[in-house]
Parts: sequence; C-alpha cells; structure tokens
Amino acid sequence: MKTFSVVPNADETSWIVKLEDVAPEEVYGSKDDAISAAEQMAKENTPSKVEIMDKDDNIQEEKNF
Repeated sequence: MKTFSVVPNADETSWIVKLEDVAPEEVYGSKDDAISAAEQMAKENTPSKVEIMDKDDNIQEEKNF
C-alpha cells in the first residue's frame, strides 16, 4: 500500500505532497489543494492512503483508498 503524506513546509506558507514520506511529489499554495491532489494520486494508485500531517509531523487525519 502506498502512502501519500500532506505536510506543511517549515513556515507553513505552502503544503507538500510526499509519496512514502520520501521525495516531494508537488508543492501547493493551500492545504485544501494539497489534500485534493493527494486524494487523486491515492485513487489512481489503489490500494493506498493519504495522511494529513501537522507541522510537528503528527497525523491529523488518515484516509484509505
């Protein structure tokens, strides 16, 4: 199962979507845009999940696809 993580950058001015918490896939200007993109990537790569993280790398929400 692939894991797509949505995490804020250091100063929380943009949001990053990472695959397997390794390499950034894309950078987005808003949290909602990043979540939408991560969900779309997860749907295209089922089975997979999306983890939405806070600035301290704690999981706020998890969605399975």
